[in-house]
Amino acid sequence: MKELRNLSLVMDFYELTMSQCYFNQNKDQEVVFDLFYRNNPDNGGLCLFCGLEQVIEYVKNLHFEKEDINYLRSLHQFSEEFLDYLSTVRFTGDIYAIPEGTPVFPHEPLVRVKAPIIEAQLVETALLLALNHQTLIATKARRIVQASEGRAVMEFGARRAHNFDAAIYGARAAYIAGCAGSATTYAGKEYGLPVLGTMAHSFIQSFDSEYDAFLFYAKTYPDQCTLLIDTYSTLKSGIKNAIRVAKDYLEPNGYRLKGVRIDSGDMAYLSKQVRKELDANSMQDCGIVVSNSLDEYVIESLIHQQGAKIDSFGVGENLICSKNSPVFGGVYKLVAIEKDGEMIPKIKISDNVEKVTNPGLKKVYRIYEKDTGMAQADFMALEHEVLDDQKDLTIYHPMSRWKYKVIEGGTYELRELLVPIFLRGKVVYQCPSLDGIREYSKRELDTIWEEIKRFAYPQEYYVDLTKDLLDLKLKLLNDHK
Repeated sequence: MKELRNLSLVMDFYELTMSQCYFNQNKDQEVVFDLFYRNNPDNGGLCLFCGLEQVIEYVKNLHFEKEDINYLRSLHQFSEEFLDYLSTVRFTGDIYAIPEGTPVFPHEPLVRVKAPIIEAQLVETALLLALNHQTLIATKARRIVQASEGRAVMEFGARRAHNFDAAIYGARAAYIAGCAGSATTYAGKEYGLPVLGTMAHSFIQSFDSEYDAFLFYAKTYPDQCTLLIDTYSTLKSGIKNAIRVAKDYLEPNGYRLKGVRIDSGDMAYLSKQVRKELDANSMQDCGIVVSNSLDEYVIESLIHQQGAKIDSFGVGENLICSKNSPVFGGVYKLVAIEKDGEMIPKIKISDNVEKVTNPGLKKVYRIYEKDTGMAQADFMALEHEVLDDQKDLTIYHPMSRWKYKVIEGGTYELRELLVPIFLRGKVVYQCPSLDGIREYSKRELDTIWEEIKRFAYPQEYYVDLTKDLLDLKLKLLNDHK
């Protein structure tokens, strides 16, 4: 957010304890970390990468102020020499990242950090915090927008979010993912996204009658009048008073009732009955908005199984908290370390196969079919590998030489996904506007097959390795037996 806050101490304490060890060993060699995730939330087929702009703000502002140093000194765990070092530290390395709004998949690096080891370690928590949160919310919002099938989705979750920043950054992520706007006013001020909202039940209760409340609101906002009709009874009074205000005041003065909102009850049944009432009174242009504990599954059911007559959705806690799947498991792993001027690949081994890392300094590519423009697969290659899209390309399962795919030369195009963000500590990336990210994301999602985007049992999207990278990985696994 624009008011400057020094968040440099938003880090796990072990970033500092490890860094003092590096400092005491005179360790200043460069290292490479990959930030990636292992599983899609909600058992989905993809995620929507989000939060890069906040990462840039954090890294650009990384420094420790006098009060930070004094606090660390009070813990009696750090030497004065190390504290002096921290008082002058700045990020001087390179960061490459996938652009915000890109559909992404498990195990591929979303961010690559190449920097002196202390600097690379100090930024770990903040990078994970920013990217885990917004990627999670953007991914959930994308699913909800997909379920709505072109009907507007409004993000209404601030009061259920996990504190102030979660509401604001969550609204940002939801807008990137396709939501029409947010009820969070600060997000509108900060990011220029549309802010939406009309009235609560308390407004209606404050008047002597529901009709009086509707009439006063209509007189105040005649050209943007949406009325909440379930404070007392949706069908017995709410819709009838809304129509009455439309006929008594709005239409005689040249206005139309824009919409009615239902916030409780059987949404499918009520929406169909309300639609009949509106149509019978020549109000086919009046939209029906519903809210109350919606998610992609409820929305899909309302539209397809129950034939609900709904024009737009207001979605709260299930979106802003990603209630069904509230954790995005991004991790930050060392993959290479400099020795005698050479980057030595490193691997993390586990009995759990999915936790074995892909070693070395790598590039990430997306393969597009030339004929359709659709994405076929992603793959990782070692930094030094030279690829030619006119030649056959063979990519391999991350653990098995026998499982591979050959793509005929000339039938595909390659796009390198990681782009430079910081070089030698300087920002070299121009952040797009929020609307620019949103439009880019929509275009990129259109290149992903529908089978991968479906909610139930999506087709797996392959993230494979070149032969050189797979050979390196298997060699390191063998070396550590």
